[in-house]
Amino acid sequence: MRFIALFAPLLLWGCSHQVQDYQQQTPIFNLPDYFNGSLNAYGVVKNWQGKQSVRFEAQLCGQWQGNKGTLFELFQFSDGRVEQRIWQLAVDNEGKVTGSAADVTGQAKGQQAGNSLYWEYVLQIPDGDGVIEVKVEDWLYLVTPKQLMNQSTLYKFGLPVGEIILSIQQQDATADCSALEQQLATLRAG
Repeated sequence: MRFIALFAPLLLWGCSHQVQDYQQQTPIFNLPDYFNGSLNAYGVVKNWQGKQSVRFEAQLCGQWQGNKGTLFELFQFSDGRVEQRIWQLAVDNEGKVTGSAADVTGQAKGQQAGNSLYWEYVLQIPDGDGVIEVKVEDWLYLVTPKQLMNQSTLYKFGLPVGEIILSIQQQDATADCSALEQQLATLRAG
């Protein structure tokens, strides 16, 4: 019995958190409000050993009609790679989030609560002539009304194989996305 009493705090510490744990945290994160207009992101990708493997900058722009939106993303990596993604997103009245993109298998699903959003999806990562699929568990935390921190853990066969840490800053919530949308269309065509 004494053994259980001594190690109970460690067992509790190991329990995972849930997005509802952040329900009372502020500022309140609202996906359509935050990811509207232009945003900039800066981050690092870490390998399974926790070592930085590449850095990146990204331009993002979102446009919404009600609770449905499109988020355009253009990534420029320190190794010279350029990648793009276009998310189709939706949020319901309970804060449940769904999304799809060309390089996402199936549908991304998540939940907003307080200053946070948790969602998960299966991402297709280019690998030579093919792709590998990894499960992504994505945590977003609104730190200030214009500053967001994002931590993603990548899993393969249930084991963590990488991590992405990035900071996203809202630039202009009224910005038009047509220039970035055209830039992504040019990349896809080329």
